[in-house]
Amino acid sequence: MQLRTFLTTAVAAAATLALAPSLGLAQAKYKSEYRMSLVLGTAFPWGKGGEIWADKVRERTQGRINIKLYPGTSLVQGDQTREFSAIRQGVIDMAVGSTINWSPQVKALNLFSLPFLFPDYAAVDAVVQGEVGQEIFKTIDKAGVLPLAWGENGYREISNSKHAIKAPGDLKGMKIRVVGSPLFLDTFTTLGANPTQMSWADAQPAMASSAVDGQENPIAVYMAAKLQSVGQKYMTLWGYMNDPLIFVVNKEVWASWTPADQAIVKQAALDAAKEQIAIARKGLVEPGKPLVKELEGLGVTVTDLNAQQRKVFADATKSVYTKWKPQIGTNLVDMAEKSIAASRK
Repeated sequence: MQLRTFLTTAVAAAATLALAPSLGLAQAKYKSEYRMSLVLGTAFPWGKGGEIWADKVRERTQGRINIKLYPGTSLVQGDQTREFSAIRQGVIDMAVGSTINWSPQVKALNLFSLPFLFPDYAAVDAVVQGEVGQEIFKTIDKAGVLPLAWGENGYREISNSKHAIKAPGDLKGMKIRVVGSPLFLDTFTTLGANPTQMSWADAQPAMASSAVDGQENPIAVYMAAKLQSVGQKYMTLWGYMNDPLIFVVNKEVWASWTPADQAIVKQAALDAAKEQIAIARKGLVEPGKPLVKELEGLGVTVTDLNAQQRKVFADATKSVYTKWKPQIGTNLVDMAEKSIAASRK
């Protein structure tokens, strides 16, 4: 009996030793810090979403997964359009990124930049939370990055230092800062403006020096950046496109985590995204749009286009919509149009 006990103990000890290296390797896969890329910092709803996600992950994994925020797309020297490739290559571990900035690498993401496709928030929700959103996530996955949840930067409104914009003719010759997307260049050129591509880091100094006349961004971004202080005295609410955000993880990083931690990170992304969308829409979905009133209180002239005025802009950019539809994917755009139509019934 004693010999049998000794042998059993010896075998168990050997098994434990044999497993020890593999357990050590598994633990070694976890980095001491994971790098999350963001365009905007935590003063903005965008950056706040990244912060909420990082905090939830750290808390729910008891610190096993510690995430550091890198705003200003600092991991790619501020070049927003390089962010997606950097995630795929492992330069960036995680990100909350813009559909606009990633559209050069993932054509389907240009869907959200089609001029005047999304009439309201119900239309946005119907697309991203439905079949179209699932299809786009499959496309991003195939492109080499793992998407987990949809967030929102918001409806992009236009501001400038010259005069109120009420009709396409008001944009004629105006220098407008835009992000690095060919679709944006087409839209603003068609409206008679002079679109100027530059990063967000360069945009505010350009406005302050009058190198550009205007810009387009969600009101929450305008407010957090205090763009009225750099001459942006006129704001037009035209809702020409909505910019969803996507919470993603590098695939190799994802594969290094246990299934339990993967589940935690994904649920944390879904929870953070829900909170982030609410923050992005705060003051805009309530009766009277309190955020707009706040904007007017800062001395900004706000022009809120009615449906008829908006249609004039939509008609003026129809050629851009038609040109880009096949590039994005005719079937995908058709699906989006059907989802939007259903949301309005």
